[in-house]
Amino acid sequence: MNLVIVESPAKAKTINKYLGSDYKVLASYGHVRDLPPRDGSVRPDEDFAMSWEVDAKASKRLSEIAEAAKASDRIILATDPDREGEAISWHVLDVLRSKRAVKDKPVERVVFNAITRSAVTEAMKSPRQIDMELVEAYLARRALDYLVGFNLSPVLWRKLPGARSAGRVQSVALRLVVDREIEIERFITREYWTVEADMTSAGAPFIARMSVHEGRKLTKFDLPDADAAEAARRAVETGAFTISAVEKKPAKRSPAPPFTTSTLQQEAARKLGFSAQRTMQAAQKLYEGVDIGGETVGLITYMRTDGVQSAPEALQEARQVISGLFGADYVPESARQYRTKARNAQEAHEAIRPTSLARNPGSLRLEGDLGRLYELIWKRMLASQMESARIERTTVDLSTPDGRTGLRATGQVVLFEGYLKVYEEGRDDPEDEEGGRLPALSQGAAAEVRKAKADQHFTEPPPRYSEASLVRKMEELGIGRPSTYASILSVLRDRSYVRMEKNRFIPEDKGRLVTVFLESYFNRYVEYDFTAALEEKLDQVSAGDLDWKALLREFWVEFQPATAEVLKQPTRDVIEVLNTTLGPFLFPGEGGRTCPKCGTGELSLKPSRFEPFIGCSNYPECRYTRKFGPPSEDGDAPSGDRELGTDPETGLTVFLKSGRFGPFVQLGEGEKPKRASLPKGWSPEAMDLEKGLRLLRLPREIGLHPEDGAVILAGIGRYGPFVQHAGVYANLPGVDEVFEVGVNRAVALLAEKKAGGRGGRGAAAALRELGAHPADGAPVRILSGRFGPYVKHGDVNANIPRGDDPQTLTLEDAVALIAARAAKSPAKTKPAARAKPAAKPKVAAKAKAAPKAKAAPKAKATAAARARPPRKSSPES
Repeated sequence: MNLVIVESPAKAKTINKYLGSDYKVLASYGHVRDLPPRDGSVRPDEDFAMSWEVDAKASKRLSEIAEAAKASDRIILATDPDREGEAISWHVLDVLRSKRAVKDKPVERVVFNAITRSAVTEAMKSPRQIDMELVEAYLARRALDYLVGFNLSPVLWRKLPGARSAGRVQSVALRLVVDREIEIERFITREYWTVEADMTSAGAPFIARMSVHEGRKLTKFDLPDADAAEAARRAVETGAFTISAVEKKPAKRSPAPPFTTSTLQQEAARKLGFSAQRTMQAAQKLYEGVDIGGETVGLITYMRTDGVQSAPEALQEARQVISGLFGADYVPESARQYRTKARNAQEAHEAIRPTSLARNPGSLRLEGDLGRLYELIWKRMLASQMESARIERTTVDLSTPDGRTGLRATGQVVLFEGYLKVYEEGRDDPEDEEGGRLPALSQGAAAEVRKAKADQHFTEPPPRYSEASLVRKMEELGIGRPSTYASILSVLRDRSYVRMEKNRFIPEDKGRLVTVFLESYFNRYVEYDFTAALEEKLDQVSAGDLDWKALLREFWVEFQPATAEVLKQPTRDVIEVLNTTLGPFLFPGEGGRTCPKCGTGELSLKPSRFEPFIGCSNYPECRYTRKFGPPSEDGDAPSGDRELGTDPETGLTVFLKSGRFGPFVQLGEGEKPKRASLPKGWSPEAMDLEKGLRLLRLPREIGLHPEDGAVILAGIGRYGPFVQHAGVYANLPGVDEVFEVGVNRAVALLAEKKAGGRGGRGAAAALRELGAHPADGAPVRILSGRFGPYVKHGDVNANIPRGDDPQTLTLEDAVALIAARAAKSPAKTKPAARAKPAAKPKVAAKAKAAPKAKAAPKAKATAAARARPPRKSSPES
């Protein structure tokens, strides 16, 4: 028997069908070992010895694999064809040897780029040994990430409370986001104007833009204001124009190459709105196999690659499919060959393509993300082997007789669609630079101005990074590797260093602080060139050109003293360095650090457990604080702080302030003034005195409970708006109801909560009290639920038939509905019936054995967990 070990259960299931009964295929479920998250897992003093720990969930699976290995004649390691796959095979083999499950049995390594019957069977004919150079590259990368994380993160924790950790590559990606935000903040908007004219020549209309004014060729900022633009507009409107030149240039547009990991993530973000993580999850399923006609088939080649080339048989099939669908005119003379332009690219694997282009997306009928992503991959591969598009670009110049005023019109005509018939690459910020189609225009013909207009424009800062543009930038700089981009971006969000708004990355305050800190004290290690150079050295290790421990020694000899030196720095000195570095941003203008409240204190950055903020050095005498960031325009108060008015009851001023935990209203000043945070959904801009006083008056007395005469209160707490009586809290659906809820509504919500209902948001609202049930005297109510009105009695809920009016339903009708519902689920209505057998000794004996029988659901849950996609431990996480 031959034992085949892969990393994914889905992959194991597919391959097992291809190989037959002589083979047993087991899955390791991704990585089985990792470095324990504690000091000493990598020991530089012992020449970078590494301690590995078997994952608790993997221990049982490894035992199963070891037992199967002992009973097998041959062991075949068939994990993914990349560095991570090689490392998984190495880990599994090392564990098997420690369990003495290998002995003298042959151990072979096979790789295949696609999970198809032909690819798998061919790979089995060409086994090899584990590529230790790839494994050593993995070990070097893993050790580097560990050494950076476990030496740099403690520095952050001690010097910047609230910062979570710093990763080797994530820190550089974060710097990209922060640098772009700083670039946007420093951007100075410039005004400029353009003049356009609606023209006609021989009855044909077209649009032209002013290109020459007062005998000079116009540049972007030559019309800086409205006066200059109006003078130029008048010159156009009063001019007599002749078409001085018509230039037609044929051009070709060639298709983009098939997808790599990064270009797939970029296009899926642009065209499908997928995150990088969502893209890779769908691609993983397409690679591992989808059921097609009763057989599980891998639909795409391996999806972690930066290669753009395709196998000869794939190119030949593409040409045949193109010819069959569109005709011979769409097939170029020879197959297109591509080479990647990305820095540090490794072209060991093919591009991402369908395993067979004959599987048309329409015929497969894949649903959801799988169908959309497969169609994108299929179209891209097909288009990459199609004929170029042929277009004709036309430029028309118009001028006045004296040549002092000139216009230009541009356009293009697609003469032959070529690959555009199938696919066109998307853009992050598309601009129509080519212009629309122009009519047939003749040189020397007169042109008439129908209308001229001047338009105002302003220069715009560079856009914030989207997932697509950030992945492309990282790829251009050589930061990270294709398999790591998704996890890098995910980690930045998980650590709250960035947030997403309109699908763009915006650095959070703590993210900006971490970046500034690293630039101030560890600048070399967050430089783009240094990180890219380190990636190149890791590639040299995988190619066998550099010893992996030599690389670690070179890194450690400089990095370790740097971290030790920063740890010696007093925290106050670190804060002052940050104050100086961030000074232009936090304290702009002369005297920007002087406290606007006391006038003598100095403002400073204050790290906190939650978010950084700005505070006064005279604390606690002066309690001035504001959110991290620059002050308001007047410089006298934190951003968003203002007076709302005077409380008529106390005569004290009501303020709207912004603190480290968000905006709040405050009554007066002093040692401990009354405060109330703004609830979710209330914007500071919309706050006025009335709203502020309503918040400060909370909690509000609603009235007395009819049962005991105790006070019912309404307020806003940690978990949102609520009503409260005698220690019982019931949530309210919305904030506004806190100020409006009456006694009857509050009593109903509290009764629902006491009866075991959730109350509050998402809970059922009481519509009517019908009375006591004739059988047990328990209340019968009509409630409004998520799926419509229903009757409730104890634990039994009975839907009211569609069309019946809940307001006219009688108690008798409700009792009948409850009885019908109870008859369908007697177990819920007769709990005593389950208790009777306990009195019999024999049954009691069986009851003692019952806990053992309960192991079955647990095993089922474990099996369900095993069905999840394999989780690879990213080297950048």
